[in-house]
Amino acid sequence: QVQLVDSGGGLVQAGGSLRLSCAPSGGTFSRGTMGWFRQAPGKEREFVAAITWSNGRTYYTDSVKGRFTISRDNTKNTVYLHMNSLKPEDTAVYYCAGSHADTWPGATYSLERWYDYWGQGTQVSVSS
Repeated sequence: QVQLVDSGGGLVQAGGSLRLSCAPSGGTFSRGTMGWFRQAPGKEREFVAAITWSNGRTYYTDSVKGRFTISRDNTKNTVYLHMNSLKPEDTAVYYCAGSHADTWPGATYSLERWYDYWGQGTQVSVSS
């Protein structure tokens, strides 16, 4: 059973940067799509970004476009979320997720139910 291990969270001032990492343990996960979701206190978990292993196609939620970049390293079987210009409203627990799907009609890549594997979450806190 593949498990995802996400890491890299921390406390940063507004305008700062962080890089989150996600890698599978107990096996490899190199097909389909990897995504990042986040859950702020008192709010539902929401989609942040996703990338396909095959061709590196990326997807972002509007609020992070131009600030966050998702990337993958196929040789390391690792996905990254580079977060720049962080804002206090980016504060949340960030979860990586893996899906066997590689093509996405409409915006289905943003739906949790299509993701089969989840990391344990890593806290990102942005102070003003």
